[in-house]
Amino acid sequence: MEEARRTRDESVKKMAKIVQQFREQMPTVQTDAILSLPLVELTERLQKGLLSPRTVLYAYLEKALEVTQQTNCLRHFIPECEEQLQEIERRKEKGLLYGIPVSIKDHISHKGHLSTCGLAQCLGTPAQDDSVLVKVLKKQGAIPFAMTNVPQSLFNYDCSNPIFGKTLNPFNHQKSPGGSSGGEGALIAGGGSILGIGSDIGGSIRLPSSFCGLCGLKPTAQRLSVSGVGGPVSGILAVPGALGPMARDVDSLALCMKALLCQEMFQLDPTVPPIPFNEEVYCSSAPLRVGYYDTDGYFPLPPCMRRAVQETRVALQAAGHELVPFSPPRIHYVMNELFLKTFFADGGCAWLDVFTGDIVDPSLKPQVNCCKIPRLGKKLLALLLKPLFPRLADYLSALAGMRSVKEMWNHHHQIEVYRTEFITRWKELQLDAVLCPVLGPAFTTGYPGKLLTAISSTMLYNVLNFPAGVVPVNTVTEADEEELKLYQGGCDDPWDHTLKQAVAGAVGLPVAVQCVALPWQEELCLRLMKEVETLSHEKTAA
Repeated sequence: MEEARRTRDESVKKMAKIVQQFREQMPTVQTDAILSLPLVELTERLQKGLLSPRTVLYAYLEKALEVTQQTNCLRHFIPECEEQLQEIERRKEKGLLYGIPVSIKDHISHKGHLSTCGLAQCLGTPAQDDSVLVKVLKKQGAIPFAMTNVPQSLFNYDCSNPIFGKTLNPFNHQKSPGGSSGGEGALIAGGGSILGIGSDIGGSIRLPSSFCGLCGLKPTAQRLSVSGVGGPVSGILAVPGALGPMARDVDSLALCMKALLCQEMFQLDPTVPPIPFNEEVYCSSAPLRVGYYDTDGYFPLPPCMRRAVQETRVALQAAGHELVPFSPPRIHYVMNELFLKTFFADGGCAWLDVFTGDIVDPSLKPQVNCCKIPRLGKKLLALLLKPLFPRLADYLSALAGMRSVKEMWNHHHQIEVYRTEFITRWKELQLDAVLCPVLGPAFTTGYPGKLLTAISSTMLYNVLNFPAGVVPVNTVTEADEEELKLYQGGCDDPWDHTLKQAVAGAVGLPVAVQCVALPWQEELCLRLMKEVETLSHEKTAA
């Protein structure tokens, strides 16, 4: 662990030296002007030669150094970014992301670097090769320059581990940036990266995007290659993980998807469906039929998050779209029986094993302690707690896992049955997309580990394997904070009281909504996100 920290510190010093040399060579460069450019405009200027990739890279390296000093968001700089810079300067062909510095989450393999997942047991062997996504980014002219911090084991939406420490929210250092792509969230929101790649298996792209005021897209799993992406527990397929982009606006996500969905990726990973980005769907102006809900009936969110959905619904209606009430079925069942049982099918044994010989991060202790209770103990506690605290009782019962292969097969089948039921309801209402809430605003650090099941708004679309994205629409107001004092949640139980404490003191922090489409319809999901973003900007300007 000390060696890993030393290597990280050396990479920071090396980058600081490189940035200082650049500053001495080019003292008049206006880095603020470069950092303020949206991705689409920056790519245009790079393509036309109005800006050099070298200047852009060093501008972002300098800013990333500043942001990580404040938030501890970087796990490691990638010194090879200078080799990639020289490589793209030599090339005749300019890819769609020519000269764009890109940050990547800790466990997305980059040759010669560790994928740690915040665990001591992963500190041994550096990656022998780039992951497919990193190869495609490089082919498109992007420059991966930093790997970002994650929570220990990735299975948490705080962002802290015993090796590299805790990452803070750039807008409020008492608050978490979310997780598990929390380092990405903090770096991009702080201005130290213009485009990042995260991963999502329960909300790990969407929660940091919500907490940090970013746009983030979780595509359908396998729309983007996950080849060369590590994880602490492999082989869990019933609820698949996905890689996706995080950025400051929706057009950036669309450009990234367009760049990645290319022949290079389809050839490198034949398991990815060869479906190029459909520009026509993304750029369409046809009215949409959008389902909406502001609560899933399992974990009612703070008033500001529900307000965001209702205000966005009104704005979409005024813009000519058709909004239809939609109610997602049986979320309580999905959380406990489908989502939690997927990851804790063995009672949590495989997950607990990853901490062997390691220090458990304080942010994870509530989850770890629940898992450590023997199976019979979980079942007995669930029985005793059922009349007083039914949600915790069902959570403990789910953590007890499954007892046979037959039960697991049936569990997989039940996920398929639920997906069919959900799609049938969607089709009956003839929906194009859905507008719904996302967990937020940013939690105070340390609280996510106490409230794993509060991610019901995001985990649903991992179970369904639907594309889902998050867009910030406004900020927490004084009136929201006052209304929070009256919040009682759904059960008026300890979890509701803990949620209230977790989100208190958030005035001025970002408030977001979630947009969802059917599988393989990422362009439609982005289309609704773009519409929401445009309307929220118009409202702010007015």
